[in-house]
Amino acid sequence: MSSFRATELFGGAITVDLPSNFADVSTIRQVPDNQEVYLDTNGFTSIMFDILERVAEPDAATDEAALKFHFEDITSGSSETTRFWTSSVVSFNKMPYEKAPFSIPTQKLTTCSNTPAFSLFATQEATQQQGSRKPTPDFTGIMLLLVRLVQRETDVVITVNVPHTPGEYQKQDIDLSALKLGPLLEAGQNIRQKIMETFEVKDWSLFVSGEGGPE
Repeated sequence: MSSFRATELFGGAITVDLPSNFADVSTIRQVPDNQEVYLDTNGFTSIMFDILERVAEPDAATDEAALKFHFEDITSGSSETTRFWTSSVVSFNKMPYEKAPFSIPTQKLTTCSNTPAFSLFATQEATQQQGSRKPTPDFTGIMLLLVRLVQRETDVVITVNVPHTPGEYQKQDIDLSALKLGPLLEAGQNIRQKIMETFEVKDWSLFVSGEGGPE
Protein backbone atom coordinates (compact mmCIF):
# COMPACT_ATOMS: atom_id res chain seq x y z
CA MET A 1 0.00 0.00 0.00
CA SER A 2 1.28 3.45 -0.89
CA SER A 3 2.33 5.90 1.80
CA PHE A 4 0.54 9.25 1.89
CA ARG A 5 1.72 12.76 2.64
CA ALA A 6 -0.11 15.97 3.52
CA THR A 7 -0.39 18.08 0.36
CA GLU A 8 -1.37 21.72 -0.07
CA LEU A 9 -3.71 22.59 -2.92
CA PHE A 10 -4.53 26.00 -4.38
CA GLY A 11 -1.78 27.76 -2.46
CA GLY A 12 -2.62 26.04 0.82
CA ALA A 13 -6.33 26.95 0.81
CA ILE A 14 -7.08 23.21 0.82
CA THR A 15 -5.06 20.36 2.32
CA VAL A 16 -5.39 16.64 1.59
CA ASP A 17 -3.29 13.51 1.94
CA LEU A 18 -2.09 12.17 -1.43
CA PRO A 19 0.19 9.23 -2.30
CA SER A 20 3.83 10.18 -1.79
CA ASN A 21 4.73 8.92 -5.27
CA PHE A 22 2.34 11.34 -7.01
CA ALA A 23 3.77 14.54 -8.52
CA ASP A 24 2.25 17.95 -9.19
CA VAL A 25 1.63 18.15 -12.95
CA SER A 26 1.89 21.97 -12.91
CA THR A 27 5.67 21.59 -12.57
CA ILE A 28 5.84 20.19 -16.12
CA ARG A 29 2.87 21.79 -17.91
CA GLN A 30 0.32 24.56 -17.46
CA VAL A 31 -2.77 23.74 -15.41
CA PRO A 32 -5.86 26.03 -15.15
CA ASP A 33 -6.07 28.15 -11.99
CA ASN A 34 -9.22 26.33 -10.85
CA GLN A 35 -7.60 22.91 -11.15
CA GLU A 36 -4.89 20.82 -9.47
CA VAL A 37 -3.59 17.63 -11.09
CA TYR A 38 -1.34 14.95 -9.61
CA LEU A 39 0.13 12.02 -11.54
CA ASP A 40 1.58 8.71 -10.40
CA THR A 41 5.31 8.85 -11.19
CA ASN A 42 5.38 5.04 -11.38
CA GLY A 43 2.23 4.47 -13.40
CA PHE A 44 -0.71 6.07 -15.20
CA THR A 45 -3.17 6.90 -12.41
CA SER A 46 -4.01 10.60 -11.97
CA ILE A 47 -5.96 12.71 -9.48
CA MET A 48 -7.73 15.93 -10.47
CA PHE A 49 -9.28 18.58 -8.23
CA ASP A 50 -11.61 21.05 -9.98
CA ILE A 51 -13.33 24.06 -8.38
CA LEU A 52 -16.38 24.81 -10.50
CA GLU A 53 -19.48 26.97 -10.44
CA ARG A 54 -22.35 25.14 -8.78
CA VAL A 55 -24.56 23.36 -11.28
CA ALA A 56 -28.24 24.15 -10.86
CA GLU A 57 -31.38 24.06 -12.95
CA PRO A 58 -31.93 23.71 -15.84
CA ASP A 59 -28.72 21.64 -16.15
CA ALA A 60 -29.27 19.71 -12.91
CA ALA A 61 -32.41 19.66 -10.78
CA THR A 62 -30.97 17.30 -8.15
CA ASP A 63 -27.57 16.48 -6.65
CA GLU A 64 -27.56 13.15 -8.45
CA ALA A 65 -28.18 14.97 -11.74
CA ALA A 66 -25.32 17.36 -10.91
CA LEU A 67 -23.03 14.39 -10.35
CA LYS A 68 -23.89 13.00 -13.78
CA PHE A 69 -23.58 16.48 -15.35
CA HIS A 70 -20.02 16.89 -14.07
CA PHE A 71 -19.10 13.38 -15.16
CA GLU A 72 -20.38 13.98 -18.67
CA ASP A 73 -18.54 17.31 -18.77
CA ILE A 74 -15.28 15.59 -17.83
CA THR A 75 -15.73 12.90 -20.48
CA SER A 76 -17.23 15.14 -23.19
CA GLY A 77 -15.88 14.60 -26.67
CA SER A 78 -14.85 11.06 -25.84
CA SER A 79 -15.84 8.23 -28.17
CA GLU A 80 -15.29 5.68 -25.45
CA THR A 81 -18.05 3.43 -24.13
CA THR A 82 -19.03 4.24 -20.54
CA ARG A 83 -20.51 1.88 -17.98
CA PHE A 84 -21.69 3.05 -14.55
CA TRP A 85 -21.17 0.72 -11.61
CA THR A 86 -21.96 2.56 -8.37
CA SER A 87 -23.32 5.93 -7.21
CA SER A 88 -23.84 6.82 -3.56
CA VAL A 89 -23.93 9.49 -0.86
CA VAL A 90 -20.61 9.67 1.00
CA SER A 91 -19.13 11.65 3.88
CA PHE A 92 -15.99 13.78 4.09
CA ASN A 93 -14.61 13.62 7.64
CA LYS A 94 -13.28 17.20 7.76
CA MET A 95 -15.96 19.03 5.81
CA PRO A 96 -18.31 20.87 8.24
CA TYR A 97 -22.06 20.81 8.25
CA GLU A 98 -23.61 23.65 6.24
CA LYS A 99 -26.86 25.19 7.44
CA ALA A 100 -28.47 25.43 4.06
CA PRO A 101 -31.32 23.66 2.22
CA PHE A 102 -29.95 20.41 0.83
CA SER A 103 -31.46 18.86 -2.23
CA ILE A 104 -30.49 15.36 -1.16
CA PRO A 105 -33.42 13.34 0.19
CA THR A 106 -34.31 14.12 3.81
CA GLN A 107 -34.00 10.52 4.91
CA LYS A 108 -30.32 10.56 3.99
CA LEU A 109 -29.50 13.57 6.16
CA THR A 110 -29.30 11.33 9.21
CA THR A 111 -26.36 9.49 7.67
CA CYS A 112 -24.63 12.53 6.17
CA SER A 113 -23.86 14.93 9.00
CA ASN A 114 -21.58 17.21 7.03
CA THR A 115 -21.38 18.92 3.65
CA PRO A 116 -23.29 16.91 1.00
CA ALA A 117 -20.94 14.77 -1.06
CA PHE A 118 -21.42 12.07 -3.65
CA SER A 119 -19.38 9.30 -5.22
CA LEU A 120 -19.57 7.73 -8.65
CA PHE A 121 -17.59 4.84 -10.14
CA ALA A 122 -17.60 4.19 -13.86
CA THR A 123 -15.41 2.60 -16.48
CA GLN A 124 -14.70 3.61 -20.05
CA GLU A 125 -13.61 1.17 -22.70
CA ALA A 126 -11.06 2.85 -24.93
CA THR A 127 -11.24 3.08 -28.68
CA GLN A 128 -7.95 1.91 -30.16
CA GLN A 129 -6.19 4.69 -32.04
CA GLN A 130 -4.06 3.67 -35.00
CA GLY A 131 -0.69 5.34 -35.28
CA SER A 132 -0.67 6.61 -31.71
CA ARG A 133 2.73 6.48 -30.00
CA LYS A 134 1.20 6.43 -26.55
CA PRO A 135 -0.12 3.15 -25.12
CA THR A 136 -3.90 3.04 -25.32
CA PRO A 137 -5.60 1.69 -22.19
CA ASP A 138 -8.04 -1.18 -22.54
CA PHE A 139 -10.28 0.74 -20.16
CA THR A 140 -10.09 3.48 -17.53
CA GLY A 141 -11.68 3.30 -14.10
CA ILE A 142 -13.11 6.69 -13.09
CA MET A 143 -13.80 7.40 -9.43
CA LEU A 144 -15.50 10.76 -9.12
CA LEU A 145 -16.29 12.64 -5.91
CA LEU A 146 -18.58 15.67 -5.86
CA VAL A 147 -18.61 18.05 -2.88
CA ARG A 148 -21.48 20.56 -3.03
CA LEU A 149 -20.73 23.82 -1.21
CA VAL A 150 -24.26 25.18 -1.22
CA GLN A 151 -23.59 28.49 0.49
CA ARG A 152 -20.65 29.24 -1.77
CA GLU A 153 -22.40 28.33 -5.03
CA THR A 154 -19.49 26.01 -5.73
CA ASP A 155 -19.02 22.38 -6.74
CA VAL A 156 -15.70 20.70 -5.98
CA VAL A 157 -15.12 17.77 -8.33
CA ILE A 158 -12.40 15.26 -7.47
CA THR A 159 -11.55 12.59 -10.04
CA VAL A 160 -9.29 9.58 -9.65
CA ASN A 161 -8.52 8.18 -13.12
CA VAL A 162 -7.13 4.64 -13.25
CA PRO A 163 -6.15 3.59 -16.81
CA HIS A 164 -5.58 -0.12 -17.43
CA THR A 165 -2.93 -0.41 -20.13
CA PRO A 166 -1.93 -3.76 -21.67
CA GLY A 167 1.03 -5.23 -19.80
CA GLU A 168 0.30 -3.20 -16.67
CA TYR A 169 -2.41 -5.47 -15.25
CA GLN A 170 -3.75 -9.01 -15.43
CA LYS A 171 -7.21 -9.33 -16.98
CA GLN A 172 -8.05 -12.33 -14.82
CA ASP A 173 -7.68 -10.11 -11.72
CA ILE A 174 -10.74 -8.07 -12.68
CA ASP A 175 -14.44 -8.92 -12.72
CA LEU A 176 -16.36 -5.75 -11.90
CA SER A 177 -19.74 -7.49 -12.01
CA ALA A 178 -18.48 -9.64 -9.11
CA LEU A 179 -16.84 -6.63 -7.35
CA LYS A 180 -13.38 -8.01 -8.19
CA LEU A 181 -11.42 -4.81 -8.79
CA GLY A 182 -7.82 -5.88 -9.19
CA PRO A 183 -4.73 -4.14 -7.71
CA LEU A 184 -4.92 -0.88 -9.70
CA LEU A 185 -8.57 -0.13 -8.92
CA GLU A 186 -8.11 -1.21 -5.30
CA ALA A 187 -5.25 1.30 -5.04
CA GLY A 188 -7.50 3.96 -6.62
CA GLN A 189 -10.20 3.10 -4.11
CA ASN A 190 -7.72 3.58 -1.26
CA ILE A 191 -6.78 6.99 -2.67
CA ARG A 192 -10.45 7.99 -2.86
CA GLN A 193 -11.01 6.89 0.73
CA LYS A 194 -7.96 8.80 1.98
CA ILE A 195 -9.19 11.94 0.19
CA MET A 196 -12.57 11.65 1.93
CA GLU A 197 -10.83 11.28 5.28
CA THR A 198 -8.34 14.16 4.95
CA PHE A 199 -9.74 16.76 2.49
CA GLU A 200 -10.03 20.03 4.44
CA VAL A 201 -10.69 23.66 3.52
CA LYS A 202 -8.28 26.00 5.31
CA ASP A 203 -9.24 29.25 3.56
CA TRP A 204 -12.89 29.63 2.54
CA SER A 205 -12.16 32.81 0.60
CA LEU A 206 -10.91 30.50 -2.17
CA PHE A 207 -14.50 30.11 -3.31
CA VAL A 208 -16.63 32.62 -5.20
CA SER A 209 -18.99 33.29 -2.30
CA GLY A 210 -16.50 32.32 0.39
CA GLU A 211 -16.59 34.87 3.18
CA GLY A 212 -15.45 32.70 6.08
CA GLY A 213 -16.53 29.18 6.96
CA PRO A 214 -20.00 27.75 7.44
CA GLU A 215 -22.27 29.36 10.00
